[in-house]
Amino acid sequence: MVSVIKQFFEKYVKPPADSPEKESGHSLQLATAALFIEMMQADAKTSKYEQITVADSIRSKFKLTGEETNALLQLAEKKVRNSTGYYEFTSLINKGFTYEQKLKVVEHLWEIAFADDDLDKYEEHMIRKIANLIYISHKDFIEAKLRVRNKKSSLM
Repeated sequence: MVSVIKQFFEKYVKPPADSPEKESGHSLQLATAALFIEMMQADAKTSKYEQITVADSIRSKFKLTGEETNALLQLAEKKVRNSTGYYEFTSLINKGFTYEQKLKVVEHLWEIAFADDDLDKYEEHMIRKIANLIYISHKDFIEAKLRVRNKKSSLM
């Protein structure tokens, strides 16, 4: 499994050679993608809108091509199936992301939750739990929710 992940990152998501965060960047991308997949599956029903939102969020957050995004999502799905909780993902995010980057992750989680126009209680609970694990203040958690909800409402 580790060799498959390493091959993927070597082939598709190679950071600049002088980047000191080469290995941690790969792990952060995988951890973030895994949380997005967990979010999509939180309410036990996955819509095409949620799938599109997850792929778009990954693509834009990490500036990947469609092929790279699909490969990363496949690896993340395997990682989610083998995980026992959020800690292995959130601990990497805590180490590698700034507060603003972590807040952006929370916003993406809200976008996924609102993608199917049905905010489920399990989705909200999951976002709250992840926000707490990555040390996002309650105020910022609520503001992110309102920003995403208002943006979604204005598009309709």
